[in-house]
Amino acid sequence: MPTAALDAARPDVESDAHAAAVRAAVGERLAAGTFEVPLLPQVASQVSIMAGTADADAARLSALIHRDPVLAGHVLRIANSPAYMPRMPIVSLQQAVARLGLQVVAEIAFAASLQSGVFRVPGYESVLKQLWRHALASGAFAKEIARTRRSNVESAFLCGLLHAVGRPAMLQLVTDAAKALRLTLPPARVFTLLDDGHQRVGTIVAARWQLPRPVAAAIAHYADYRQASAFQHEIMVTFLADRLATHLTVADAFDDETVRDHAVFADLNLYPDDVTALLAKKESVARTVDALMV
Repeated sequence: MPTAALDAARPDVESDAHAAAVRAAVGERLAAGTFEVPLLPQVASQVSIMAGTADADAARLSALIHRDPVLAGHVLRIANSPAYMPRMPIVSLQQAVARLGLQVVAEIAFAASLQSGVFRVPGYESVLKQLWRHALASGAFAKEIARTRRSNVESAFLCGLLHAVGRPAMLQLVTDAAKALRLTLPPARVFTLLDDGHQRVGTIVAARWQLPRPVAAAIAHYADYRQASAFQHEIMVTFLADRLATHLTVADAFDDETVRDHAVFADLNLYPDDVTALLAKKESVARTVDALMV
């Protein structure tokens, strides 16, 4: 091989070797149980529990959110955004709950708390932003699919929002392992490692956070929903929400016809008119995502 060709090939060989070393280190950490999962923010955890209780009320929910002034500001900003179209300005958290509903405010608080308080990977801020956009779009589309199927909207939102939570967790794990080995990985190699392991890492996050069983099942099986032994409906909804979110957030991922061309629509008993209605939600979902981005 000519010298110039050898020089051109070396970077790929080197990055392959670095990626293999990081992959092995990640595997060792996971096998040994030394992977540290960030704590689920207390407000997010308590808001989720409170919203699901029969005696939840606006005063209790607003008092809980008020414990975190930054989060309270985010919730009020989002509640007043065009996505939620309040007829008059919302000036208090209790008013936000009264106008938008307990569950909607709980979802806003949960999403805002999760974004601002969990994963921080210096140098990868733009990657994390894209991951959260996709997560929020998945949550919003999952709600729309659940409404169409007359199934549990609240559970669908959490399944969609958290189905790929292993990706930011895996990003943290990969960068920590690379740093410990004093290796540098190009972005393409990092993304490959995220794709390889995020569902496994996601199941660990789900267990540590004690997420509801349907959410944990969606994290573990959304990519291969026909292999799931339980909560298959929720997992199918999550798979489709992920597909629609990719269509919205990733330029040229696939066109409308390609989105339609999948067996999941038949598996969910969705008719062509249902599919058309879901695709027509892209603009409203985009507004919701823009509002929820902290």
